[in-house]
Amino acid sequence: MRLVVEGLSAKRGEDLIFHDISFQVEAGRALVIKGPNGAGKSTLLRVVAGLLLPHCGTVRLDAAPHPVERVGEACHYLGHRNAMKRELTVEENLRFWKAFLGNSPDGVGIDIFEASEAVGLGDITHLPFGYLSAGQQRRMAMAKLLVAWRPVWILDEPTAALDAAAEEMFAGLVTAHQARGGIVLAATHQPLQLEGVSELRLSGFAGVLAEAWA
Repeated sequence: MRLVVEGLSAKRGEDLIFHDISFQVEAGRALVIKGPNGAGKSTLLRVVAGLLLPHCGTVRLDAAPHPVERVGEACHYLGHRNAMKRELTVEENLRFWKAFLGNSPDGVGIDIFEASEAVGLGDITHLPFGYLSAGQQRRMAMAKLLVAWRPVWILDEPTAALDAAAEEMFAGLVTAHQARGGIVLAATHQPLQLEGVSELRLSGFAGVLAEAWA
């Protein structure tokens, strides 16, 4: 399996955010995207995940024996928000995501209680999500990555609000995903303590005319 991005450009309104970005990420590898605020890190992740349309360029996932027509269907996206209902319990939230997302053809997610244990919070699944601290909420959002199998994890500042112990736990989850042949694409200002990592740095060019980059 291989994630391939070729000649990708994106706009916000009439402003060109980034231009002609190309990279490849092989199975079991991770790509960390770095750069200053406004350089387009989050936009790039959303385009790869299929949440935003590119201005030009292509994103594809080379996978055998199961071809992937829409890359977004093979991706987990963990953004700045946790995408959990505060009024529902942790268990109800995870059950929804497990049923809604389903599994990609090449793998199976784990049980919701096993996923909760994996993030160190197996004893609070009965609580409403809104009762949890910011760090606990982030951990439970990570459990969502485990209940449905998707080979590509797209992570935007995944360790925000986590302490050092939780960061180490998350690094273990990502390493295990890589060991299964998973692909990781992450934007972060913090080190993720991972192996098999390449780096892409976005500099941004706010205010520069698009014609200069044609």
